[in-house]
Amino acid sequence: MNKSQLIVGITGTNGAGKGTVVEILQQKDFEHLSVGGYLMEEAIKAGWAENRESQIRMGNKLREKYGTGYIMEQLYEKALKMGNKVVIESIRNEGEVTTLRAKGKFFLLAVNADRELRYERIVKRGGLRDKVSYEEFSKSEDGEMTSTEVNKQNLFRCMELADYTIENVGTMGELRQKVEEMLKIIEK
Repeated sequence: MNKSQLIVGITGTNGAGKGTVVEILQQKDFEHLSVGGYLMEEAIKAGWAENRESQIRMGNKLREKYGTGYIMEQLYEKALKMGNKVVIESIRNEGEVTTLRAKGKFFLLAVNADRELRYERIVKRGGLRDKVSYEEFSKSEDGEMTSTEVNKQNLFRCMELADYTIENVGTMGELRQKVEEMLKIIEK
């Protein structure tokens, strides 16, 4: 990483607003890399269904085969070619955090909100991967939050490791203000 390059990683729960934070950061000249996008590309190459479960399965498979930092190593190489400010969206494993911290100027942001509010958001979002019942949403999230298996997702641990947390329960203006506050901390 060159000395002027900054990588902001985003972790957090499904529907909390990670993508919206990315859009705000892109308006601040950040380039964007998506862990989910990378995993979906790999799942499609493997001939798997284009859904959230395939992304999770692929992430677990890659971590198991190549190590917990493998996905971040791949995205880090892409980030080096992108510019001085890059946001990597959807970090979900402690090894991913550790890998990026070892690279240099890295800042981890956690985004969260109440589960019911997040479910309402994903239903409104209406994406192919968002068509699930509240029970399915909750069950999937529970599996992602606290896995003790080193190669699987542990959002709770990643959120614990965050340098800054945004509780996204208000308006778009309030979210934008919280992102601005975070950027002031990073730029110090």
